[in-house]
Amino acid sequence: MILAVASGKGGTGKTLVATNMASVAGEVQLVDCDAEEPNVHLFIKPIETEGVIPVTLSLPQIDEEKCTHCGRCAEACEYHALMVLGQQVLLFEELCHGCGACSFVCPEGAISERPKEIGRVEVGKRGSLRLIQGVLHVGEPMPSPVIRKAKALIDPSVMAILDAPPGTSCPVVETVKGADFCCLVTEPTPFGLYDLTLAVGMVKKLGVKMGVVLNRADVGDQGVREYLQGEEIPLLAEIPFDPRISEVCSRGGLVVEELPHYRGLFSSILLKVKELSSGG
Repeated sequence: MILAVASGKGGTGKTLVATNMASVAGEVQLVDCDAEEPNVHLFIKPIETEGVIPVTLSLPQIDEEKCTHCGRCAEACEYHALMVLGQQVLLFEELCHGCGACSFVCPEGAISERPKEIGRVEVGKRGSLRLIQGVLHVGEPMPSPVIRKAKALIDPSVMAILDAPPGTSCPVVETVKGADFCCLVTEPTPFGLYDLTLAVGMVKKLGVKMGVVLNRADVGDQGVREYLQGEEIPLLAEIPFDPRISEVCSRGGLVVEELPHYRGLFSSILLKVKELSSGG
């Protein structure tokens, strides 16, 4: 199965949940889809390297000898990455999504494609845990192709846990899309509730089953619990506000290793996810 771990906002403990669930899951693949700021490797620390795969985007290349400057390519571009000014075609690389529409509609065959490296996917292992990490190059605006490449390396015969970026934007949608289940991590505060409602709406649109983990559960108010009850969304677990958890995370440690009495909590989340994803 593929389990996505997401949150409506940053700082709720999403990576805490993803890394510690993976650590008690046995044979598992952990995919860091936060390509703009990957941090799972700080906790997992892979000891074997399988390889580094470059991620490229296909950009249009204009043959000025064939081009008649008809403007069809600019009209076809949904992202306004091309502009025809007189006898010149301008390409705004930062806006190009590499969809290939411009080369498809060009009546003169004047547009070919050239690769541009925008990031990489790093693959490593730590025991029975395989880490797949997407890394977007600094200055590149689109992490989604890197996330797609990272997900393409998943072995379908082994469980995969996807650590999504924060928020509800395109990279999060790319991560959660196609998952068997989405575990949303939030906190019992008005901000946590507001961003959770956005995340729930996104997951519903994608048609993915979901449940919620409530982090720092013994502070804040009852708003999140009331919302989940009203929406009939299962509460998978409550993680207490424990300064020792913050201390372990700040050192790049794993809670289930340094505070072993929490192993049962993270194992129970996995068990509930498997039951709910199979319709149990």
